[in-house]
Amino acid sequence: MANRHWNCKRALLLLQLIAGIWAFPDGAPADTCVKQRANQPNHGKARTQPAHTNPFEVVASSQTYHPGQQVSVVIYAQELHQSTTFRGFFLQARDASSNEWIGEWVQSENTKTIPECSAITHSDNRDKLGAKLIWKAPQNKRGNVYFTGTVLKDYGNFWSDIVGKVQAQPLPQ
Repeated sequence: MANRHWNCKRALLLLQLIAGIWAFPDGAPADTCVKQRANQPNHGKARTQPAHTNPFEVVASSQTYHPGQQVSVVIYAQELHQSTTFRGFFLQARDASSNEWIGEWVQSENTKTIPECSAITHSDNRDKLGAKLIWKAPQNKRGNVYFTGTVLKDYGNFWSDIVGKVQAQPLPQ
């Protein structure tokens, strides 16, 4: 009987590992925007890592926008962690005054957009050294924007509530 119990535990552990590997390989679902832990992955018991341990940067080319302007946003590993890869991301554009979701993302290779909440996410779970994204401002508005979200190193290791910085120097290619 004990052996049967042990085999059940092993089977459950294997299923959890498989789910962890295959869960949302094509990016975050649209409900990520509005669920209880908004902008965070629903990865079982895994929780965001402490901000001071985040090896990744999210950097925008501008914090101001005018109608139809395009803003470049890049994700990359900090200088001390240059070879560190990530598997996924979820970013939103928000108006700095109202905190409302604004604008739209330009879909590019290996990304998918979530227009319902001005978000963009990965479309595959391969290792990435960086991502270059383009956000397009609304046609009828101007103001300040900020970019916020999550970068996932892997299923159980991610950093949420990241707020993008504004470039002080040219963005890495």
